[in-house]
Amino acid sequence: MNAGRRFALGSALVAAAWLAGCASEPQRVPAGASRAEVLQQLGAPTAIYPLPTGERLQYSRQPAGFAVNNVDLDAGGRVVAVTQELDENRFGQIRIDQWRVADVLRTFGRPEEVSRVWSFQGEVWQWRYRQLNTPRLLYIYIDPQGVVRRYHVGDDLRFVPPDSRS
Repeated sequence: MNAGRRFALGSALVAAAWLAGCASEPQRVPAGASRAEVLQQLGAPTAIYPLPTGERLQYSRQPAGFAVNNVDLDAGGRVVAVTQELDENRFGQIRIDQWRVADVLRTFGRPEEVSRVWSFQGEVWQWRYRQLNTPRLLYIYIDPQGVVRRYHVGDDLRFVPPDSRS
């Protein structure tokens, strides 16, 4: 195969990969799309949750990625909303002393990490996200009864060079 044909073939493969990547972006799912169309475009969700008015298909990129997209379907199986939940503008929806584990999972999906700290009786769930392209972490504190007691955000120091930390 000559160099021109190899270049053309390589360019076609790159374009196909790029288009496939775009097709798997939840934010590109149009309102009104059917459940079957969502599954064809995005593949199997990482979780499925019942909603009072339908169902949620969740596409999480945790633990390595920075997004959790929820595709909400109405009772007829049509898309009514697509939301990227890991955004500081959305964290105000967390209801301290009201949300339980099921609410957290239905909204943010499985955490990247679960840990404990000496100052809190319970677990600290952690998700990776980006705010203005800066790696950040969301922490939600869940008591032994499964109730959300607090949350906060912080910088993800895994992405900060050690010599620049003060």
